[in-house]
Amino acid sequence: MKIRLLAVGTKMPTWVEEGVDTYRKRLPRDFSLEVEEISLGQRGKNADVAKARGQEAERIRQKLKGDEYVVALEVKGKAWSTQALAQEADQWRMLGKDIVLLVGGPDGLDPSLSAKADKAWSLSPLTLPHPLVRIMLAEQLYRAWTLLVGHPYHR
Repeated sequence: MKIRLLAVGTKMPTWVEEGVDTYRKRLPRDFSLEVEEISLGQRGKNADVAKARGQEAERIRQKLKGDEYVVALEVKGKAWSTQALAQEADQWRMLGKDIVLLVGGPDGLDPSLSAKADKAWSLSPLTLPHPLVRIMLAEQLYRAWTLLVGHPYHR
């Protein structure tokens, strides 16, 4: 199973790339994580937020393959403990599909993407900076994998 993170936002600081890579490198090939950056929709003074989200949604749709299990990261999604994430990941493996995690831009995901997602997951009710979300996702996926294989890291 491959996990792809489609995240709106480009040109992350080096510390973000290094943080994500720390956990990506620890994951086995059958539980791999790829990060694909999606450019922001046009924003500026008096910008139309819905139009910008629509542009981002179109760019995300172009990256979707159609046969993947899609999980939208949403504030209104279901919050999972690490143990619950491990159970979800175990169920993902049983699907026989690759997984796509969607992270929207500064104004969130376009509602059309959220509506078509197979699941909605909330990392936290807090508003988190997008660079930190990438690292948290990579670390929590690694931690979930360690639970599944009985590695002591999760403690």
